[in-house]
Amino acid sequence: MTQSSIARRALTAAVATAALASATTAQAAENGKFRVGIVTFLSGAAAGPFGVPSAHAAETVIDALNKGQLPAPYNTKGINGMEIEAVIIDENGGATKQVEEFRNLVERQKVDAVIGYISSGDCLAISPVAEELKIPTIMYDCGTSRLFVENKAPKYVFRTGLDAVVDNVGAARYLADTRPKMASFAGIQQNYAWGQDSWVDFVEAMKHVKPTAKVAAEQFPKIFQGQYGAEISALSVAKPDVIHSSFWGGDMEALVLQGGARGLYDGKTLVLTCGETGIERYKGQAPNGTVIGGRGPFGAFAPKNALSDWLRTAYRAKWSDEPIYPSFKMAQAILALKTAVEKAAPAGKQPSSDQIVAAMTGITFESPSGTVKMARASGHQAMQGIAYGEYHYESGRAVLKNVKSYADTCVTPPDGTNGQEWIKAGMPGAKCD
Repeated sequence: MTQSSIARRALTAAVATAALASATTAQAAENGKFRVGIVTFLSGAAAGPFGVPSAHAAETVIDALNKGQLPAPYNTKGINGMEIEAVIIDENGGATKQVEEFRNLVERQKVDAVIGYISSGDCLAISPVAEELKIPTIMYDCGTSRLFVENKAPKYVFRTGLDAVVDNVGAARYLADTRPKMASFAGIQQNYAWGQDSWVDFVEAMKHVKPTAKVAAEQFPKIFQGQYGAEISALSVAKPDVIHSSFWGGDMEALVLQGGARGLYDGKTLVLTCGETGIERYKGQAPNGTVIGGRGPFGAFAPKNALSDWLRTAYRAKWSDEPIYPSFKMAQAILALKTAVEKAAPAGKQPSSDQIVAAMTGITFESPSGTVKMARASGHQAMQGIAYGEYHYESGRAVLKNVKSYADTCVTPPDGTNGQEWIKAGMPGAKCD
């Protein structure tokens, strides 16, 4: 099945689910089910390589939870004994549309919690509305470090993934460890919160871990621009040793293909902080030695444990494909919610929104990526380590080489510290042993 047909299938299922939910809202609010809004890209450039794998993971995990088929500690049915009912919404369409859809999920669909948001622009727009409507909201991806800078006192908003600070401190440390002779680097980032933050974080981190390396060029095309001829030309002229990009989804894959066709990466190291999503799709298009990350210990970088083994096996069986890092992050968010609800109320009881957020604040839980501590942003932001490695395509399959992992204390600012200010100060207190 092609990625486009998968996306169409997921979108059709989502529309049907939403229509059914709208017709049964009053009943669902009283029938003992726990209703969860799931928001991810089901159409557009981000769907095939990013949003649809997230939706597939949500369906896989929720179906299994409702049957009590996950490994311990998640081997009890549903959430707190209640069947989980998902209402799936397409994230495509921009921040204004997403705010409208979010209000609809809460006010008309009567969901008990929302899990979603890939785009940093979307999650920044949703955050104040979640606080206004007092609904537990888990950002399962949303990489911008501004989330808990603009929302300084979060109550209802959580993020179970990591932010751009961790991604780019990890990337800088990896390059310092593996490319000690690099003299210059350039960047190409999408021109919105995620890309801007990623580049600032990376440049500032490089000043401390590799101070002799200089910025050769920087490019900021529009998000979802798709064609990068002018930017590729500018980067080629600059001749950097390293090209860093926080592109994700279809933009990232287009950059890999177009730059490779024009020889942009010849004699250079390409660094893709979100590169793991393309690991089964690059084939011979990405140059061997491309440095890729999975925005934490997710996807190909996930540790081997009972939950990661289960997710890989169940996902392959259901979708005939490998779960990538967005799939792992969606699973992680769902398991965080289950943990919090079951901590908040006795079995079979549905806790209030305030009880759920109180239980989730500062929790530690297990996931396919290992142990997760909600230890930053006053207990609203996950804290985990990160890994990077080199992509190679050999004998018709993708492999990762030279993988290095960095502990959470090595790449994460102390709680209450602004990430960019921490990097600029030289990352004081970082423990990388």
